[in-house]
Amino acid sequence: MASSLGCAEGSHTRGPAAPATSMAAARVCCINAIDRDIFRLALPALGALVAEPLFLLTDTALVGHLGEVPLAGLSIGSAILQTAIGLLIFLAYATTPAVARRLGAGDRPGAIRAGIDGLWLALGIGAAIVVIGLPTSGWVVGLFGANPDVTAAADTYLSLSLWGIPGMLIVIAANGLLRGMQDTRTPLVVAIGGFAANGLLNALFIYGFGLGIAGSAIGTVIAQWLMAAVYIVIAVRAARAVGVPLRPGLAGVGNAAGSGGWLLLRTASLRAAMIATVFVATDLGVTELATLQIALTVFSLLAFILDALAIAGQAMIGHGLGAADVPRVSAVTRRLVDHGILGGIGLGVAVAVLAPFAGPVFSGDEAVHRMLTITLLVMAAGVPLAGFVFVLDGVLIGAGDARYLALTGVVNLLVYVPLLWLVEALRPEPGMVWLWLAFGLGYIGARAITLGLRARGDRWMVTGTVRRK
Repeated sequence: MASSLGCAEGSHTRGPAAPATSMAAARVCCINAIDRDIFRLALPALGALVAEPLFLLTDTALVGHLGEVPLAGLSIGSAILQTAIGLLIFLAYATTPAVARRLGAGDRPGAIRAGIDGLWLALGIGAAIVVIGLPTSGWVVGLFGANPDVTAAADTYLSLSLWGIPGMLIVIAANGLLRGMQDTRTPLVVAIGGFAANGLLNALFIYGFGLGIAGSAIGTVIAQWLMAAVYIVIAVRAARAVGVPLRPGLAGVGNAAGSGGWLLLRTASLRAAMIATVFVATDLGVTELATLQIALTVFSLLAFILDALAIAGQAMIGHGLGAADVPRVSAVTRRLVDHGILGGIGLGVAVAVLAPFAGPVFSGDEAVHRMLTITLLVMAAGVPLAGFVFVLDGVLIGAGDARYLALTGVVNLLVYVPLLWLVEALRPEPGMVWLWLAFGLGYIGARAITLGLRARGDRWMVTGTVRRK
């Protein structure tokens, strides 16, 4: 990673004889301008990120009052849906840099064209999931081995919810389009509106029409398609404004699918690491598994906060490389890393302070309380490292360095699996603490090394409207 703030040194100095004070002032001015751009993108992105999990929380709260069987069915159905959506987040991650590069190069029609192709890819994948998922939903739900009533409830929720998948994927791809266009405010507004509509529609269909868990699925599907409709209107207007045709471009869709394939592999390696962690915790015992569930929930919240910086990085890095402004890309990367680490330190301190009080909020079990406190303290120590990792992940996604992320994702997983095996085989006490050390420092540490080594060089800084290598 280059160390000079090229925008300051290249744009504000007047030659070799420029006074040191002028150079310092220009450097500060450059840093402040970059910071303004980062937070202009990151703060609305944070709001949109937080709004997304509120969909599931709303469903859980409303269905929870129907009884334990519908709630258990929701747990299984939503787990399947969240896994699918999580794997397909590449639709945003592939679209953002493609759009941002073209915009940075001054090709606004090309940027809109890339976004339209991303939307078509999302619609195609969503339609395929519906076609495959409808006849197999009962079989997939049955793999969980729940009792017949819970299985029936889960199948009802999943089979109806599948109809909303194409709309949700359009929303994800449209987020990538707007982020690439350096707009994170519109996704925030749409996310807030979608959350409100989801809550009202769920209440109406569950209780007003008495449809139970089926009403929850129907309400969410309608909310997802309403959000998709808003984004489609935005995309159509943007395309017509610059004369871009709305039909799919086969080359563009193919490029998006190619980049997305590598990002899918990257995301799959992350999911595999999480599943393997849960598997080991299950074998360690009920207390460890319950503690891990709470710890992962807390860590997920921290990840959402830090991912706002990563999203800003995706948009700004892609834009800078499209403009062939390598000094600015270096400067933005350094500032993002600084903010990621500092943000991680701040969040780590907050977690450490709250650790002794978190147990009763999540559980009434004293054993869980004790284990959670020490686990959160261990987590707090590793959050700055996670901030470094999440930010650099966003930087390299923004650069379109998907192949490197995918391959090193597999390497990181191969490093992590032996650590998990040691925890399970040796069963050191307390087991949950050693498990989190393996995840929070071992796995995240492996990611930090592979990402940091890449960022130290400049091979990832490929300029131009399209990444060629």
